[in-house]
Amino acid sequence: MHSLPELGWTPFFEALFMEHAAEGLMAGRVTFASRERYRALTWSGDLDAEPAGRLRHLAGAREELPAVGDWVALSPPQGGPAIVQAVLPRRSVLARKDAGRGSQREVVAANVDTVFLVTSLDRDLNPRRLERGLALVWDGGASPVILLTKADLVSPEEAEAGLALVERLSPAVPVHAVSALGGDGLDQLADYLRPGRTVALLGSSGVGKSTLLNRLAGHELEATGGVRASDGRGRHTTTHRHLVRLPAGGLLVDTPGVRELGLTGEEDLGKVFADVADLAKTCRFRDCRHEREPGCVVRAAIPPDRLESWRKLQREERYAAQRREHTAAYVEKRRWKRFTSR
Repeated sequence: MHSLPELGWTPFFEALFMEHAAEGLMAGRVTFASRERYRALTWSGDLDAEPAGRLRHLAGAREELPAVGDWVALSPPQGGPAIVQAVLPRRSVLARKDAGRGSQREVVAANVDTVFLVTSLDRDLNPRRLERGLALVWDGGASPVILLTKADLVSPEEAEAGLALVERLSPAVPVHAVSALGGDGLDQLADYLRPGRTVALLGSSGVGKSTLLNRLAGHELEATGGVRASDGRGRHTTTHRHLVRLPAGGLLVDTPGVRELGLTGEEDLGKVFADVADLAKTCRFRDCRHEREPGCVVRAAIPPDRLESWRKLQREERYAAQRREHTAAYVEKRRWKRFTSR
């Protein structure tokens, strides 16, 4: 038996669910999602589920189908799996460009409060990847927190330098150096994992996400694979996304390692590059491109690699937005065609 508030249920979802409750449906939170199979936590326990044919038919894009963390309206099981009749509107969503589906978005996790952007201090520390992660998290309505793992594998001086480098990216974002293997620094995470709160882990393979999950859970939920000695790349240990309840009451979404965080075309890069945006207001030319203009304060103050990252992400965001606008028009046209042909 589960109390819905323990699973992240709030008055926001309560209000949205009223019409489904009147139809005799039950609320559940998706803990595992594949194309045709789901698992959902409900007040009565953990249930197998599958999508209703109408839900699949009306979904204009993959992102409209249930994802891990979603709240759904279920027909109670009657000798088989429960049937997902509807997906409640999301309070937040962590999504990236779906590498295999043109301009469509891939929902990594839904209804999360905080996203731990996980990177290791020993090999994986990449400011450019963190900038992408910050853009995706802020766009989806969650709060980012950067975790620097494997602090025990570097010297105190290296750990301090890595911490300072990351803190300069976005001073408003909390940064914590931890050792999941030894447990050092994990007490700093307790406030994010309070009962009913949901956190998603996002990072590349080999940074210690599975080790962190096992440590927070108090026992092994995922096998850990470390990194290959040949090239330092991580082994893929988590093979699918899933949501688990932690002993302290919080909920954690573990995700497979991701190498690319493609922008979706909806990001506001102003938060990620607040330093660039603030300085740009003081440039002597109103239309300054911050490239070759004389006296440009942005080029004088911002490191070249960060400035180039800003330009690159701006170009990518504009292109993704154009592709997404075209796809949205196509999806709406298909929906209207289905509606008028009934």
